[in-house]
Amino acid sequence: MRFKKEYDFVHLSRYFYVFSIALTVAGLIFLATMGLNYSVDFKAGSNVDVSLSKNLTLEQINPAISDVGISSEPSITIGEKRVNIRYDEVLESDQDAALQTAVKKLDAKASFEINTVDTEMAKELARNAIYAVLISCLGIIAYVSIRFEWRFALGAIVALMHDAFIVVAIFSIFRLEVDMTFIIAVLTIIGYSINDTIVIFDRIRENLRFGKQKTYEDLKILVNKSVAQTLMRSLYTAFTVFIAAFCLLILGGESIKMFSLAMVIGLLFGAYSSIFIASPLWLLLKKRQKLPVKSSTAK
Repeated sequence: MRFKKEYDFVHLSRYFYVFSIALTVAGLIFLATMGLNYSVDFKAGSNVDVSLSKNLTLEQINPAISDVGISSEPSITIGEKRVNIRYDEVLESDQDAALQTAVKKLDAKASFEINTVDTEMAKELARNAIYAVLISCLGIIAYVSIRFEWRFALGAIVALMHDAFIVVAIFSIFRLEVDMTFIIAVLTIIGYSINDTIVIFDRIRENLRFGKQKTYEDLKILVNKSVAQTLMRSLYTAFTVFIAAFCLLILGGESIKMFSLAMVIGLLFGAYSSIFIASPLWLLLKKRQKLPVKSSTAK
């Protein structure tokens, strides 16, 4: 199944550009004013994950742990027979023992998993996460530049940075928790984004070899034709991974919830970035090498 080759994807891309720019601006504003809601993975503190034998309510847990000698106000998340308690300070051994004693008064069969991150470790994790994203982007730029050309490389890097940033922006706007699994999700999204983009770029390059493009309109037709030829393949791939990520979001545990949510968001935006952002951007850059309008006479 293919879309009609004369379908004007390039013309439609202007609406997606406006939408993406608006969302990017909103994301920048929220990041500048509110930042990200970092989990204990990226800031000093203790994260207490409690497995219960029965369901407890916030009204039961909050009073029970309020008098355990911990000065900072905890962030409490209630799940199905599960409670997550996060503190912005590292718990001492006596505080840890007092907390466990208080919870076990509510549920004697409760089991605890405590993760503690000090200040230096938190800074190192955040720094390494940024390095991982930047190094992967530089590697992609080098690969696409060698395999194709710099215009393809610029289009590809803008598309994948768009996908990654939109996920970060949405997490900032809605104050969703950013942990290590979020970084894994962003790197995975970058991989899927560049895969779809390369498929379309490869078809554009192949069609360039067998066509005689003399004007901008010729290039525009070629881009629309190339996108139409690869569209269903890209949608099938994205949809398959989306279904898996969505099932993990609905049925998976709390530990992978943010990973699954980031994947779902990234796949949705990545589904159109290769088509409506990367390819039209390449066309815009390539236009400088061609006549801006079609010649009025032909020989």
